[in-house]
Amino acid sequence: MVGILLLTHAPLGQAFIAACAHVFRGQPEQIEAIDVLADQEPGEVDAQAREAIKRLDTGSGVLVITDVKGGTPSNCCYQLATPGRVEVIAGISLPMLLRAITYRRDTLDVVVEMALAGGQNGAVKVDNRIRLGPG
Repeated sequence: MVGILLLTHAPLGQAFIAACAHVFRGQPEQIEAIDVLADQEPGEVDAQAREAIKRLDTGSGVLVITDVKGGTPSNCCYQLATPGRVEVIAGISLPMLLRAITYRRDTLDVVVEMALAGGQNGAVKVDNRIRLGPG
């Protein structure tokens, strides 16, 4: 199973894990969050991330998801990426993360593809003229 590491500005990562636990009615396995503080040293973040990747990788690789490309958490991710072993995506959203968790028993490249599709398809304009379901 592909491990998932959320490397985000505090407290976003833990909030995403809590949301996933709500949706899946329990904490998903092999997922961790590192919530980066405003004044945290990049070297410290890098060391924490490398340790988390070691814990999360059971042989299928790790997907690292960060929040904003160019921010401190994502800048720390660049040196973690190892094609085929550790893949990095920026721009986390709940649809992205739910898709990654749902497909994580597949290969790492499929998990990346599904996560990206979830992020892209999950961002839609809601039209108040169309209602779904009762009400």
